[in-house]
Amino acid sequence: AAELRPGDYVMVSEGEFVPADGEIVRGVATINEAAVTGESAPVLREAGTDRSGVIGGTRVLSDEIVFKVTAEPGHSFLDRMIALVEGANRQKTPNEIALTLLLAAMTLTFLIVVASLPAIAGFVGVTLDPLLLIALLVCLIPTTIGGLLPAIGIAGMNRALSANVLAKSGKAVEVAGDVDVLLLDKTGTITYGDRQATAFHPLAGVDRAQLRDAAMLASLADPTPEGKSIVKLARQQGAVAVEAEGAQFIAFTAQTRMSGVDFGGRSIRKGAGDSIVAYVQGMGATVSPELQGRIEEVARGGATPLVVAEGRHVLGVVELSDVVKQGIKEKFAQLRAMGIKTVMITGDNPLTAAAIAAEAGVDDYIAQARPEDKLARIRAEQTGGRLVAMVGDGTNDAPALAQADVGLAMNSGTQAAKEAGNMVDLDSDPAKLLAVVEVGKQQLITRGALTTFSLANDVSKYFAILPALFAAAIPSMAALNVMQLSSPRHAVLAALIFNALIIPALIPLALRGVRFRPSSATALLRRNMLIYGVGGVLLPFVAIKVIDLVLVAVFGG
Repeated sequence: AAELRPGDYVMVSEGEFVPADGEIVRGVATINEAAVTGESAPVLREAGTDRSGVIGGTRVLSDEIVFKVTAEPGHSFLDRMIALVEGANRQKTPNEIALTLLLAAMTLTFLIVVASLPAIAGFVGVTLDPLLLIALLVCLIPTTIGGLLPAIGIAGMNRALSANVLAKSGKAVEVAGDVDVLLLDKTGTITYGDRQATAFHPLAGVDRAQLRDAAMLASLADPTPEGKSIVKLARQQGAVAVEAEGAQFIAFTAQTRMSGVDFGGRSIRKGAGDSIVAYVQGMGATVSPELQGRIEEVARGGATPLVVAEGRHVLGVVELSDVVKQGIKEKFAQLRAMGIKTVMITGDNPLTAAAIAAEAGVDDYIAQARPEDKLARIRAEQTGGRLVAMVGDGTNDAPALAQADVGLAMNSGTQAAKEAGNMVDLDSDPAKLLAVVEVGKQQLITRGALTTFSLANDVSKYFAILPALFAAAIPSMAALNVMQLSSPRHAVLAALIFNALIIPALIPLALRGVRFRPSSATALLRRNMLIYGVGGVLLPFVAIKVIDLVLVAVFGG
């Protein structure tokens, strides 16, 4: 494929992959473009028509074509997808920005405070050792939360892995806890991706069992997922297995657009509505007007109609649907209850998209979407200040997965999709985002709790140490030295030892996570302030005093 140049001619047979973008010059074939375009139904490509274009990486399902290469190396459809992925840029989340600014502001504040202490000390006639000031600065800078952030991130990734989701970073898991909008590709994500037989619709005067048995006979040798699903559905509805010895099976071709079987004097065909009508009319028979109504009814429901005829008589329609995954509607309802809006994005036509969106229970949908449309929708949501999660499995989803704040790729999807996302669901279950959101919320709460504790620690250490530094020179400050620390040097050393002990002491909590219970933001804030805020203020006073007493006992006053 790398050696192909514009103007080269390539022959591709049934079951082979198209090696490059081009235009068909001879032949007609059905091609599966789902991995590239997101359209679940195979498409017909034919020379000399406006449907003659083929895309590199798609698979020929039937017949044989010769096409002329039109794309320069590096300028194919897949190359454009790669360029879009490389141009995608995940934004920093509001929480991430807020924490960075807070830690920077606290560090700058304490730096200014410590830098001003020598001048204040000189004014009141106190001499401060520079090493003491450096140690004091180390005590006050918010190092506790900085040291715990990696542990919190690793714990989040580990909890996601326990739900069979492989996260590429702890940040990705944390962002999931704040997601506002979830965009999902339809094919292979909301649906199974292969059209399955879901119902038999006989015409007036035709018994349902007659249509069922005829459709099964015509599909016994059909290797496609659709054909196998017809046999499966027929047997589920009571069809009896038959010996097909001596049967002549008619394979599907892009020219006839139908397949079937000649068996025991019977001639059964199934295929596209217009092809079956032409086949029956070619034998001098007429077709009931009811057939067109049945075809339109199935199409309006978002399914594909497959017409079955035996001899000169049309028996009815088999409904082929891209089946929605079991239980997904309930999962979307849970996401809605958590305040997450769900949007289905598909390459299907609006009629099919609307029907599947209603069946799946998503809040909104975008039909006939190109990869650029998905990317534009995500960027528009992000511009509005919302955090976006994208779930997809195709190469056409890769740019959107790379741009989204949370890109959850299905393990059953293409390699390009898995590389573009920052998470991979090993079970290929789009509703798994529910579990990821819960893990993310727990990680957010854990980080918030430990940040509150860390900042409260720093403030209390400042008010514990500062009076000890100046109490001897300024008698009025002795009243503030409530801890009665033995000396300024012991006070700072005790704070340093406390700093060294508190980080490993908090690592188990960072790894286990703060318990998450769904409740309002106000209730969560109140709980955090009470437990970790008040606790963060009181603990340093007690711990530093205890350490100071130990230092006095070991080294003397």
